[in-house]
Amino acid sequence: MTTSLTAPTPRWMARWLIAAGIYNLLWGALTVLYPGWLFDMTGMERPNYPFIWQCVGMIVGVYGIGYLAASRDPITHWPIVLVGFLGKIFGPLGYVMGVAKGEVPLAFGWTLPTNDLIWWVPFGLLLYHAWKAHQRSTHQSPTRDVLRSTT
Repeated sequence: MTTSLTAPTPRWMARWLIAAGIYNLLWGALTVLYPGWLFDMTGMERPNYPFIWQCVGMIVGVYGIGYLAASRDPITHWPIVLVGFLGKIFGPLGYVMGVAKGEVPLAFGWTLPTNDLIWWVPFGLLLYHAWKAHQRSTHQSPTRDVLRSTT
């Protein structure tokens, strides 16, 4: 358990970020190396320009590196988690919009639980914990106030 700002950081935060980092690295590598795998599994037509989908895989992999880096001190590196959290919210929203427009088959949604949904609660709790830690750090501690009044 590391100490960040004024409160200890629970171990579960680092563990979730390590898991997210490994997952994203694996998913990203698979997508870069085999850009058609997800389309074949979901029955979608492969894109005409697979390098665009490979770029998505590269971005996912880079998030993995970010999560692994943030796992060392999750409270200090909360912006990395926030960016990932936003992606994990906007991704499913984009999927729903794509399905509603008839542009994305329902089968593509099988990726949502592992790519997005399972991360909502731990990332949300981590961000809440970081917010609380930053709130505490902006307020003067009673010890500091006492020391200041005696000098």
